Amino acid sequence: MTSRELTVRTESWPIAGTFTISRGSRTEALVVVCEIRQGSAVGRAECVPYPRYGETVDGVAGYIESMADGIAGGLDRQGLLSAMKAGAARNAVDCALWDLESKLAGKRAWELAGLPAPKPLTTVYTISLGAPADMAEQAKASGRPHLKIKLGGEGDADRLAAIRQAVPNATLVIDANEAWTPANLEANLAVCERFRIALVEQPLPAADDEALKGVRRPIPICADESVHDRGSLDKLAGKYDAINIKLDKTGGLTEAFMLAADAEARGLKIMTGCMVGTSLSMAPATLIAQRAFLVDLDGPLLLREDRPEGLRYDGSTVYPPASSLWG
Repeated sequence: MTSRELTVRTESWPIAGTFTISRGSRTEALVVVCEIRQGSAVGRAECVPYPRYGETVDGVAGYIESMADGIAGGLDRQGLLSAMKAGAARNAVDCALWDLESKLAGKRAWELAGLPAPKPLTTVYTISLGAPADMAEQAKASGRPHLKIKLGGEGDADRLAAIRQAVPNATLVIDANEAWTPANLEANLAVCERFRIALVEQPLPAADDEALKGVRRPIPICADESVHDRGSLDKLAGKYDAINIKLDKTGGLTEAFMLAADAEARGLKIMTGCMVGTSLSMAPATLIAQRAFLVDLDGPLLLREDRPEGLRYDGSTVYPPASSLWG
């Protein structure tokens, strides 16, 4: 086998306005791009380091670079599962290897995975956390039928009331990003029921979600921060109805496929989500999203601009990636 050469770089992509969740605000997406060259073929991928999980851009880039000798020596995706821990760095290497294999084989990544050709998907569009009137205006101005609402604890009932009045017919899912507490969980779920919320994502902190076992769940509850890879599944029993699979948490597409299969075997539904990144981050996730009941791959829509060869978005419809982008 021809030796493989690793290249790693960091990039900053300005966000259109400000993106705010319960943990803070950002004006740019900081990403790490991994490229693996073998002969004339180059596989590439992007990851988004996440401070919530103790990741930094420099730390993730350095972790990827530390794998250069292994990658040069032919480390494959299966070996990667034990060679690197789950997280953004392994995601970038794994998805770059998928892309490289695709280029070398002259086949699309979905063919290598034994999947049918991917279909266009309907994605939710995220409404950033803010004052009720501002969020309602964002929701109305988006003109989109499927919205994901970022909540933050205090004042959430007012936010939902304003948004539902502004978009009476939209499908709304909400993401509390761990901002609720066991004390206000039932009251907040009752508010969600009143405003016809379709799904509640990660209402409680991952380390303090036992209260979900005893509460009436009138609306499906989805784990995000509480689930990363297959090793997380045992802790979810009796608490959640669905899981949000993000490749930056699973550590790549290889683990994501296995996580989805194991979760479905336990009766959990699959949601596919993303960090805020470019279309290069989203492209591999469109494959796992084919089996999802809810898709949240709107990252590029939140940026001021995307990569030139980025995914095609038509309203809330996102189309499969061209081979020039990935896979």
